[in-house]
Amino acid sequence: MNALEIKGLTKKYDNTVAVDDLSITIKRGEFVGLLGKNGAGKSTTIKCITGIAQFQQGEISVMGFDVQKDYQAARDAIGLSPQEFNADIFAPIEKVLDFVGGYFGMNKAEREARIEELLERFGLTDHKGKPFGKLSGGLKRRLILARALMHNPDVLILDEPTAGIDVEQRHALWEYLIDLHKAGKTIILTSHYLEEVERLCSRVIVIDEGKKIADLTKDQFTKGGNSLEKTYLELTRV
Repeated sequence: MNALEIKGLTKKYDNTVAVDDLSITIKRGEFVGLLGKNGAGKSTTIKCITGIAQFQQGEISVMGFDVQKDYQAARDAIGLSPQEFNADIFAPIEKVLDFVGGYFGMNKAEREARIEELLERFGLTDHKGKPFGKLSGGLKRRLILARALMHNPDVLILDEPTAGIDVEQRHALWEYLIDLHKAGKTIILTSHYLEEVERLCSRVIVIDEGKKIADLTKDQFTKGGNSLEKTYLELTRV
């Protein structure tokens, strides 16, 4: 069973084609970078995968579940860390996690144990009781990632997970993501920090104007001593 299968995905907004006949297969346990310029269709693709957006053509399945026909089962398999801070700014951080655990059907004991585990892992224990809005940008980013992991999903989708955080925190999150990958988690990463993608991902998919223009292994995009940045610019240069 593949972690993610996208076949012929087309998504339009009025007369604008955001994603154009896109097909992607990601195996279980892969760490894949999804790259493209602003407006290339990355975020729209993620919205279609997670059921946030409906689409006109194509099929998407997550862990074998169709995202439209089996929405809840497919959504249960996904942890999403979005680029924006979309949490209640007045809610204490443990309540942010507790709400998501409840949404995914975790009982009280399971939620409490998982919250303590995640707060400790992300260095947030000393901030218990603080409302989300009072956290620094780096702490907010950590909490959003912890929230994505609350129900221990099979597939983790990270949209710019280290945007706006300092170098030390970025490297700490990299190490955690490496640990998750080693434990078998399937991870899909979008990032404008190409160094980050090069370090973490064993495969990179590049989309432009809603179409897939490259699907490269790490050996391919670093061939001849190239950096991912050089390869990416060659692919997307007009």
